[in-house]
Amino acid sequence: MATITAAMVKDLREMTGAAMMDCKKALDETSGDMEAAKEFLRKKGQASADKKSSRETKEGAIAVFCDGSKAGLVKLACETDFVAINDSFQAFVGSLAQKASAGVKSTEGFTETVKTDLVGAIAKMGENMVVLQAEGWNTQAGAIGTYVHGKGKIGVLVELSLGEANKAKAIEVAKEIAMHIAACQVEAVSEKDLDPKVLEKEKAFLIDQAKDSGKPMEILEKMVEGRLKKYKKEICLMDQNFVKEPDKSVAAWLEGQSKTAGGTLSVVRFLKSSF
Repeated sequence: MATITAAMVKDLREMTGAAMMDCKKALDETSGDMEAAKEFLRKKGQASADKKSSRETKEGAIAVFCDGSKAGLVKLACETDFVAINDSFQAFVGSLAQKASAGVKSTEGFTETVKTDLVGAIAKMGENMVVLQAEGWNTQAGAIGTYVHGKGKIGVLVELSLGEANKAKAIEVAKEIAMHIAACQVEAVSEKDLDPKVLEKEKAFLIDQAKDSGKPMEILEKMVEGRLKKYKKEICLMDQNFVKEPDKSVAAWLEGQSKTAGGTLSVVRFLKSSF
């Protein structure tokens, strides 16, 4: 029988991230064959992941990756907050976000792509994990900024078109807007981008609310119209008061930043994810 040395165990641990005792057992089971031991640990990890797959995942973290032209966001659930705030879990979610930045067609497809990574992380950290959301963005003519709040409870991506503007400055501006979105309820960039279903739902709520006032129908219609207009301004990014300069709307603040950047900056899209 092959002699299993401490150095062999250490090497296998560095290659796989598995616990020392598991590495020792894997080498014992495979007579010191390093490749066979790695496969043994992989199968053991898959079996462990399968056992944990039915366990409920209520906690987790969001991570983002960005290099200015491409970005990724991943929302990964786990079982406990203890693991969610752990440095190893945070680093793992970050690595998934970087992989997502290469392009994501669907969350399900991405999950399949990183299945081996998930199995290893589940085996290492001892909790079930589920990818709840994966997004990948790429822009050639724009700039992307990101923001993550706390230990990944909120994550935001923002893309700006920049025209002739300085890209480095545009990325800074995008990050500032991402922070604003993290702090506020934002449903759309501007009124034209609002989902009609969201407006219909709010209108129905306002009509029911107004009926309780007992006022004539013509008055009710004006009340609902006014309240709906106010609601639109409250949830549209460009109409909101910018959190860092409340005396200015986001649109006005962005106009000022455009002059500093040497071109016209405009928000193309944003993504906000939260736990």
